[in-house]
Amino acid sequence: MQSPTSKLGAAKKKVVSASEAARNRAQNLPDTGRSSTPATGTRKRGNSTVGMSRMIAQAIAKTAGAREVQGIKTVDKTEATTQTSIVHHSDKGPKNVKRAKRMKQRQGSQQELAFQQILREKRLASSEIDEDRLQKVLAYSGLGSRRDMEEIIEAERVTIGGKIATLGSKVAPGDEVRIDGKRVALKWPDRMARIIMYHKQEGELVSRDDPEGRVTVFDRLRRVHSSKWIAIGRLDFNTSGLLLFTTSGELANRMTHPSFQVEREYAVRVHGQLTPEQMKELTQGVMLDDGEAHFTRIEDRGGEGSNHWYHVIIKEGRNREVRRMFEHFSIMVSRLTRVRFGMFSLPGRLKRGEFYELTETEVLAAMRWAGLTIMGQIKD
Repeated sequence: MQSPTSKLGAAKKKVVSASEAARNRAQNLPDTGRSSTPATGTRKRGNSTVGMSRMIAQAIAKTAGAREVQGIKTVDKTEATTQTSIVHHSDKGPKNVKRAKRMKQRQGSQQELAFQQILREKRLASSEIDEDRLQKVLAYSGLGSRRDMEEIIEAERVTIGGKIATLGSKVAPGDEVRIDGKRVALKWPDRMARIIMYHKQEGELVSRDDPEGRVTVFDRLRRVHSSKWIAIGRLDFNTSGLLLFTTSGELANRMTHPSFQVEREYAVRVHGQLTPEQMKELTQGVMLDDGEAHFTRIEDRGGEGSNHWYHVIIKEGRNREVRRMFEHFSIMVSRLTRVRFGMFSLPGRLKRGEFYELTETEVLAAMRWAGLTIMGQIKD
């Protein structure tokens, strides 16, 4: 019977052969645009730029500097690797679900790119990584599934520092791990927080699974390796627009907990029109079934025919709150789109069903805005 590592080697050979054959058949096909590196070249200004404020980059260039990475030791490249894009994921998921396309990262200034490179090289401090289960680290290092790793550990084929490992063994950076006498290079999860902006479509659930088998936003996303995406807040089934995901639980908490009063801005299309008195009442507060609610601001954006547009800002995220506030005056919402959440605005060229992953410098700016370190820890 073949060992798990032998099976893995044979599978890799088949994949390489299949890839070579595919390349021979598709020599004249254009690039698919799925590169994980930042886009290069010129880009038009205005609506074609990413919806992250240029002030972010300027603030980083002026104030961040090397101060933000002081105390982060240089990584031993033989012991750790970084993840700079969503590439180390499993593509498993519900059948017939189209994965979200990735919008290319924006091109920053030379100063910003240089600082971004510093963050990329020092984003993982091996000295601060806690020890973890051996089979988990081996699987993360690309040597097979956890089940495969458990089998070779039980077969006493793995050693840590010269001693035979068991299923209860843990490993830390710097430990010498060998399989069948051959030393393996261990890889470790990226400790830097990651953030993506997703343009949610109507008819998608913000849930990990649905008993009815409907498509969820998590079905659209590629799985992040050795971590998981956390949705920052929710959007109703029939609501579209900006939906944020992060690997930082602390960032998600700070943006959604009522005590932090983070603004959400929505574009609302309704049948009918509010009177000036009703608009004033919505900012002062109306009584709903679950308590009083009010908009921080409401703006009349005009409209044609029976349709009318408003932009509203609210600082909480109760279930169907915006819709219910308009329904309080018997005005039905026909379209609801979130266009901003805190410091994040929906990029103008981010199409529905697409996502954008923030660069290291953009993540740094977002974490500083939330009062967190780049690793997602609360600042003293």
